[in-house]
Amino acid sequence: MPPVLQSRNLTMRPATAADVERRLAIGAEPDENLRLYGVQPDGAAFGREDAERWARGLLAHPHAWIIEGGSLLGTIRLDRVDLAEKRASLAIGLLRQQDQGRGLGTEAVRRVLAYGFDELGLHRVSARVLADNVRAIRCYEKCGFVREGRERETAFLDGTWHDDLIMGVLSHEFRRE
Repeated sequence: MPPVLQSRNLTMRPATAADVERRLAIGAEPDENLRLYGVQPDGAAFGREDAERWARGLLAHPHAWIIEGGSLLGTIRLDRVDLAEKRASLAIGLLRQQDQGRGLGTEAVRRVLAYGFDELGLHRVSARVLADNVRAIRCYEKCGFVREGRERETAFLDGTWHDDLIMGVLSHEFRRE
């Protein structure tokens, strides 16, 4: 189970069974469905089964956190953590559009990177991001990530192919503020 991480405005904490109700209350915005699941909603509400699947995935993950800032904001994870090779990949998702563009993602990424570099002893953290996701790219760049490559037509969303950018940050490149 990951530790609770605090930053100026946010708490990153492990998921609990109680998060199912909180996630269910948020539902799903059309853009979130498109980006996270590759489908545009057909009018069906985000249901209990969806929320339970979401929570189970987080509960089973050794480096996944719920992001809170007075309410449930989203999730952030360190995936494929390899302590022998001192590397991992990072993924973040804010659940509501109203919470995007306010610096909350950047604050969460910085705190989790500090944990990865300082506590886990990582040397490198990578991220994949849709090439047209300008906000996410800017968030990563503010934290020290650089663009390392592009995978062409790797994500099929809403009936069209999209490129992914591969980004990475080394421990000595990390921008804490």
